Order: sequence, then C-alpha cells, then structure tokens
Amino acid sequence: MILPKSTRLTTEQLNEVTAIVTEFGCKIQPIVGAVRSIYAIVGDERDELMINRLEGLAYIDRIDRIQSPFKLMDKRSDLASHRIKLGGVTLGEELFVIAGVCTIDPKNPNFFYESAAAIKEAGAHMLRGGVWKPRTNPYSFQGDVKSLDILMEGSRRTGLPVDTEVMEEAHIKLALDAGVTALQVGARNALNYSLLRAIGRAIAERDTAVLLKRGIHMGPINEFISAAEYIAAFGNPNVILCPRGTAPTLDGYRNHPDESITPLLKEKTWAPVVVDPSHSVGKASYVPACALAAVAYGADGLCIESHVSPSHGIGDDPKQALTPDVLADTIAQAKQLWAIRRGVKVA
Repeated sequence: MILPKSTRLTTEQLNEVTAIVTEFGCKIQPIVGAVRSIYAIVGDERDELMINRLEGLAYIDRIDRIQSPFKLMDKRSDLASHRIKLGGVTLGEELFVIAGVCTIDPKNPNFFYESAAAIKEAGAHMLRGGVWKPRTNPYSFQGDVKSLDILMEGSRRTGLPVDTEVMEEAHIKLALDAGVTALQVGARNALNYSLLRAIGRAIAERDTAVLLKRGIHMGPINEFISAAEYIAAFGNPNVILCPRGTAPTLDGYRNHPDESITPLLKEKTWAPVVVDPSHSVGKASYVPACALAAVAYGADGLCIESHVSPSHGIGDDPKQALTPDVLADTIAQAKQLWAIRRGVKVA
C-alpha cells in the first residue's frame, strides 16, 4: 500500500508509479479516503526491488506491507482514518439508525409513505425498503421493480437517504440510476464474490455505501471481512458490516443472534458495524432487547424493520417489524446506552 506525501498523487506521479509496478506484474488501485488517497498494489507486492524503487520516489512517504487477508479493511491499514457519513451522521461519532419495511408492497404504496414519515419522526437516519426479495419458497412474492419508484418517492418525501438489497448486476444499475444511497448485500449473497466484484466496480467512482450482511451460515470473522475487501478493492471503501444472525437457529429465535461478534470485528477492522436485530431474533417483541444488546457490544448503528401497521405488511413485517412508537422508544434507549458506554453524561 503506497502512501504519498501529499493528499493524492498527480496524474504524472500516478503514471510513474503504475509503470514501475507493471514491470513486476502488479497494478495500482487508487482508494479515495475522506482525507487522503492511498494506492493499493494489487498482485505480489513482496518484490524488494519494486519496493525499493517506489520508496526512492521523492513524493512517496512510505510503503506499508500489511500481512493480512484483507489489506484494505485491516485495522492497521491507512484507511483506519476513513469515515463514512450517511444521513447527516458520521458513523462512529453518533448512533446511526436505518429503519423501514421488509418489503415494499407495490399495490399499497401509502403504507410505505406513511411508514417512512413515522420512521423519520421516530429518529431514524436512513430509510430501508425491500424492492427485490430473496425467498426460500420460489412461489413467494419476489419483489417488484415498481417498488423502486415507491422507495425513491419515500426518500423525496422524507428527505432521508435510502438502502435496498440487490441480488444481481441488473439490480445494481437500476438502484444506482434511481439514486439509492446504500446497496445492501443480503445474507444469501454475502459470499457471492461475482456480485461483490460487480458492486465494487459499479460504485468505484461514487459515494455510494454498501451494507454487507454476514452470511447466513456461521462463517469465520476473517471470511466476513474478506468479503468486504472484494468491494473495497475497486476503490470505494464505504463498506458497513452488518451481523444479522446466523444458522443454525437458536430455538425460539429466527436465527442465532450474533451481535456479540462486534468486538471481534473491531479488533480486526476499522469498518463500522451496524447490527440487524430484526432478522437475528425474528419476533417484534424481542427486537428492542436485541438492539440494546448490540449497542452494549459496541455497534455503531442498528438496522431495524418497522412498519406503520405490521399486520398489513408483506414479507417479514407481520412477524418482526416494530411499530413506529416502539421504534422511537428503542432508538431513545439505544442512544442513552450509546452515551453511557462512551462515558458521555446523559441528560
């Protein structure tokens, strides 16, 4: 990883660096951070002659060689100073809350609009809504592209940025063209490396963020962070890690709640952690406690399903969506716990 003395390399400097690494079978991937740009050497960067030639350039500060399977997402990376800002919140500086319906019902858009307004009032910073849905049963409702217009209309009405799940390359283009702020990668696609690469390429020149959920089957921490590396390697490091419960299920819960991995993630990566308690436990009455547990473990934010009338929702909403008043109480308590955990006095 190349760190220039200035905030970024000039075109001439980048061309010179690229020419050097190309001689050794490598290439350069610029990573644009909030404060400065760094330049990842993609390939076998261990050749001492190549490193010596790069370090000899007057405009290079240093070359960092991080021995890690995820060089960019590693906590020791120079990207450790990178910050992601969404909905007016810099993640890590304030509790960040995403909330919204599981699945947007294209036949009843007003439920989404009413939910969006109530969710904003409850204190959420970003609006979520499922346009396309991965379903275990092939005959279940799979989503509808018409819902994308409803999602964006909800964003316009509330002023909140939006997050939605994409499952294939065609979804990525549609979502980005519509103005979606954050692309969500669901648990079933968490290790779909082709999709992760496609997302990385698509957002490389954008400010778009990615909410990457943990795989549905309990995988190693390094595997989860490495999946994020697939996206960041194309130049946009705005990747948020989202534990959401894993298999096998814990009797009585939808999944096996995994908010406790937050400290383990933070020991290894700088990436913010936003926990999804709704899919972890799968029952609305359990969600507030799971959300507070996530904050107690050090989560930077929460992703909670909420619907103005859960019984009229589709997808998972009837089972696990919070009503806006319960969401508001949960956010208020989570903010108090966030402040206590960080030693801030609560009024």
